[in-house]
Amino acid sequence: MTNSIAPLRWYAGLAVVFFGIVPAVMLTLLVTGSDSPFPMGYLLIGGIPLVLAAIVLALRGMTGGGEPELAAQRLNRSMALVAGADVLMLGGNFLIRMATT
Repeated sequence: MTNSIAPLRWYAGLAVVFFGIVPAVMLTLLVTGSDSPFPMGYLLIGGIPLVLAAIVLALRGMTGGGEPELAAQRLNRSMALVAGADVLMLGGNFLIRMATT
């Protein structure tokens, strides 16, 4: 029997790392190390919990072991949370910078 969600596990893990953790760290460094506008810190208040929830769901989906459908649902939700965090943090960053310049 083949593992039908193995590629989904890889893609969810890569999505959480490259589209969740890396942008959150980059935006945090941008806010703390530069003269960025004040409201950019508010984007982190909403974005970081979404990324943390995505990490938890991705780990539970990868190590769930039980039912493949439940693991696939968790992995899909984690990727959706990462997409929402990207829209909030990176899109908000763009809109704030566009409005202040």
